Amino acid sequence: MGKVNVTITINEETADWARIEAAKRRSSISRMLGEMLESQYRQDNAYAQAMQDFFSREPLPITGGEPLPSREERYDR
Repeated sequence: MGKVNVTITINEETADWARIEAAKRRSSISRMLGEMLESQYRQDNAYAQAMQDFFSREPLPITGGEPLPSREERYDR
């Protein structure tokens, strides 16, 4: 995949934090943000794929073929 340059605007306090965090990671703000965004993208895609896989399957019966108890049987005290 190719890379795309993006310009963002953030407040000074956030920029200071980002500089410190990037330095801790021995990275640049640009690389750090890119990795954060790519990680979020992968998580969102994985979740969407899992949902699609789940809902594309045929539902399984709740019981092993046994009839479910009636309401009266369940709440009989």
